[in-house]
Amino acid sequence: MLSDRMQSAINAQINAEVYSEYLYYSMSAYFDSAGLPGMAKWMDCQAQEEHFHAMKLFDYVNERGGRVTLTTIEGPETEWDSPLAVFEGAYAHEQKVTGLINGLMDIALEEKDHGTAQMLQWFVEEQVEEEASATGVVQQLKWIGDSGQGILMLDKELGTRVFTPPAKGE
Repeated sequence: MLSDRMQSAINAQINAEVYSEYLYYSMSAYFDSAGLPGMAKWMDCQAQEEHFHAMKLFDYVNERGGRVTLTTIEGPETEWDSPLAVFEGAYAHEQKVTGLINGLMDIALEEKDHGTAQMLQWFVEEQVEEEASATGVVQQLKWIGDSGQGILMLDKELGTRVFTPPAKGE
């Protein structure tokens, strides 16, 4: 059974993950309207990944005999100045999520909730990948600068991304 504090913290993280999904769909809509379908697809995949994260936590609370409580999701940003600004925002957001996951891990360790700490280790590792992925695109966009041709080439490359949910137990 989860402690009330741990359950409340995980519920807040479920909310944060759903917000992340919403944010990435907003970024995808921005790219669609800007004529960058590859970047839109990259963000769609990111949104699907965030949904998977929310459901992984949702299922965990239920498996531990807890109660999932959903709260209002704040509206995400909808306008950016450039593709670089969008990906810088995505990177900053992933850094924020990393802090939230680390906070959850701190609670689990403080409460000696080894089951939750074990489950959260997957998220800790996932956040390393999330940050690296976003900052990688930021770096590419910085190298490209204002080159329309470079942006179109990167858009095509990013459009090859496909979300594949991890196998059960991963």
